[in-house]
Formats: sequence, structure tokens, C-alpha cells
Amino acid sequence: KPLRKMADSFKEISATVTSQTLVEVAPFSRACSHVSILFGCLGIAFKFAEIDYVAKVSDLAEASKSIGTLKSLLDHDIERNCVRKAGSHSRNLLRVKRGLDMVRVLFEKMLATEGNSLKDPATVAYAQVFAPHHGWAIRKAVAAGMYALPTKAQLLKKLNEDETSARVQMQNYIAASDPIILYINELFLSRKLGIDW
Repeated sequence: KPLRKMADSFKEISATVTSQTLVEVAPFSRACSHVSILFGCLGIAFKFAEIDYVAKVSDLAEASKSIGTLKSLLDHDIERNCVRKAGSHSRNLLRVKRGLDMVRVLFEKMLATEGNSLKDPATVAYAQVFAPHHGWAIRKAVAAGMYALPTKAQLLKKLNEDETSARVQMQNYIAASDPIILYINELFLSRKLGIDW
């Protein structure tokens, strides 16, 4: 049950955020790895996101061997003056956060939308989270890929969920991921690094 794993792992991290404890890189990257399964189930429209997301999560998992917390990860890159450089842990963290946010918006829209199509929820989620950071060619490719999305029923079958259990797990993920996304935004904004790059 990938959705349950996803929701449960983010619930644990959300608890550390709300208790003002520093978020550790290792459990964060483990929780994020559960999300890649969802990207894989969305088909060609999100293939680029899946490949990019998996690579960034792997980088964070590797970084967790020498860096303890997300805060230290950013501070480490600031000291090395490489925050915005391609491949930096900070840049990868920002990209992973966008992946988490896209899934959060997708789930919100799926829960609010009647019918079996994922096209509208996925289009809104992409437009809101990724599109502002993508060039014309990628936006066009994604728009074309939206027609190849699985139906909601096909997605739930791939995820081994029924409508009722999926609703619960999606709501759990939304509730748990929201404070984590805000926490990561605040890590960047409190250091005047911005989040729109």
C-alpha cells in the first residue's frame, strides 16, 4: 500500500516539524522516496518529474550520510557558496519540495473533483507548482502527456487502493505534507535565499 507508506512517513516528519525539532535528512529522504512510486504511476506526463525527483531524493539520501538535518544541509551549502548551483543539495531540496507540493495539490484536486479523469487535477497541480519554473518546450510536452494519464480508477488499482482507503491516505498526506512544505520554505526564506529559482 504505497499511499499508506507515503502518508505515514510524512506524518512522522510532520510531528517533528510541529514539535520544533530539527528535521533530519535521512528520514526525510526516506519519506520522499515513497512519493516516486506515485510519479511512476502517472505515466508519460510525469516521467520527467519522476526521473528528476528520484535523482534529487537519491542525492539527499547520500547527503544524509554526512549531514544530519535539513537546516545543516542549507548552512553547509551557504558556507560553500553553492546554494543555487546545479547539483547542490539545497537546489535538490527545493526541487524535491516542489515534487511534494505537486502531489499535495494533485491529491487536493482529486478529492475535490468528481469523475474518473485525472486530467484536470493533474493539470492544475502542474500549472500551480512546476509550470512557473519550466520553459515552453517542457510545458508543451507535459500538456501533451496529460492525455495519456491513467484514469483515477486505474491509478488506484496500480496503487492497490480502493476509493475509500485512498481518500483517507490522500487526506493524511495533505495534512502531513503541508507543515513540512512550509518548514522547508521557511528554511530558505529565513536565510534570504528565496524559493522561486
